[in-house]
Amino acid sequence: MSNANIFAEKLLQIKALKLNADEPFTWTSGWRSPVYCDNRKLLSFPHVRDYVKSELANLILDQFGDAEVIAGVATAGIPHGALASDLLRLPFIYVRDKPKGHGLGNQIEGALEPGQKVVVVEDLISTGKSSIAAINALRAAGAEVIGLVALFTYGFDAAEKAFEEVGVPFFTISNYNALVEVGLKQGIISENQVAALSDWRANPSEWMQ
Repeated sequence: MSNANIFAEKLLQIKALKLNADEPFTWTSGWRSPVYCDNRKLLSFPHVRDYVKSELANLILDQFGDAEVIAGVATAGIPHGALASDLLRLPFIYVRDKPKGHGLGNQIEGALEPGQKVVVVEDLISTGKSSIAAINALRAAGAEVIGLVALFTYGFDAAEKAFEEVGVPFFTISNYNALVEVGLKQGIISENQVAALSDWRANPSEWMQ
């Protein structure tokens, strides 16, 4: 079994990842979705938390071995980035969605020197907007963003294009295809529902509207 499938299985087991094609969830954006992913929940399960820490660290070592700083995207990317950076013995910083409204007004918290090679850690990639905003903030501060790692991606074309446009490669522990494969194997979804799940990923904003 691939690492992507193993992690999808773990997320389903602890109910951090839910798959229901018949009774879709509603996202904050208003999109209807057959999938709901809450990676914050896995922090409560030490064995899954350790697995994620190890897998993220391995992704960073394998794909971005010259990383000098790890940057978590607030808020959900912070704990995972901090755990991975601790395992790698690398400095950790985090990036807010916007500058703080008081004090020093920082958007980036922690010590960052211009020119340092940074890997961004995100929990979940949907459209990629929060990740791209963090990348732009880091670049504005003088960092060289060499890549991004995340726990899960829905695999939307919009996200793929967004990362291509900013020239930042990204890698994830698991993905939507692995989720569907595991869901079929476990009987959570049927063969008849796969087409609907594919339609959702192809056009999520219009699905079941």
